[in-house]
Amino acid sequence: MFAVRSAVASSIKRSYATTAKVTPPLQLQSLSGKYATAAFTGALSQSSQTLAQVQKDLAALAELIQKKDKSVAFLENPTISSQEREANLKAIFSKIPKASEISSNLLSVLSANGRLTSTSEVLKDFETLFKAHNGELEVIVTSAEPLEKAVQTRLETALKGSESAKGKTLKIVNRVNPSILGGLIVDFGDKTLDLSASTKVNKLNALLAESV
Repeated sequence: MFAVRSAVASSIKRSYATTAKVTPPLQLQSLSGKYATAAFTGALSQSSQTLAQVQKDLAALAELIQKKDKSVAFLENPTISSQEREANLKAIFSKIPKASEISSNLLSVLSANGRLTSTSEVLKDFETLFKAHNGELEVIVTSAEPLEKAVQTRLETALKGSESAKGKTLKIVNRVNPSILGGLIVDFGDKTLDLSASTKVNKLNALLAESV
């Protein structure tokens, strides 16, 4: 794992070498978060306008992925050749007018490191950083049933006291997933708080299996 992260760091430095030091609004520790952070800091170190352009580029790419556009199907295919990947990347950016070089470099680095299948996660992490930079922290709350207003209010009050939420406006998004059975899963920034009933059941089953 250390070797992989070192390789990522080297690629990031080569592609986003800048003179200004920029501190990201959130520390994302996942591998996708490191790529997103590199693009974010590279763009912001140039200018706020460059950051806005990169966000626009990557949002357009995310929309193509969401719509399952044929031009992005190759992102999920790790078996295609480097020549095919390069040709497909050019085709993607032909659909995104005036795309920043930082945006195209991000995809090139992902391609070179065999991480194109992680593109969606990288785009989500970049959007998280962009929103945090603008004072907004999106909190995804997954529940088995829609949250009652009173529960959402208590949760928002509790989260406002966290270090990650200081000086930011919270935006709580409730996603319903009956498979978690009950409880909550709270995702904000690079943190996940899993209080779901399904996780508790799985832990109990694991303990029971160990004791047999």
